[in-house]
Amino acid sequence: QVQLVESGGGLVQAGGSLRLSCVASESILSIKGMGWYRQAPGKQRELVAGISDGGSTLYADSLEGRFTISRDAARNTVYLQMNSLKPEDTAVYYCAAERMGRDYWGQGTQVTVSS
Repeated sequence: QVQLVESGGGLVQAGGSLRLSCVASESILSIKGMGWYRQAPGKQRELVAGISDGGSTLYADSLEGRFTISRDAARNTVYLQMNSLKPEDTAVYYCAAERMGRDYWGQGTQVTVSS
């Protein structure tokens, strides 16, 4: 059982930045892949960014290079640096992990971008 705890969400003006953190209950190097998803009101949950156990990353095309996913294995933490935030980035952001064929989710952190 992998437990994930997100933090770092909040209210920010358009053009601002936030960094989300996701702390895992075990070594992230033992987890096949981790990622950030988001869900806006009335919309489906969508992938924002992912990072594999080997360090490969992927991003949603719509982000236009504004977000960066990274990790600190010593802290069992995955980060999502979000720059040039737009009102349409407003959503609950979830950390996810895939380990041994099972998916795990955090409780989510709210990001609100005001115009």
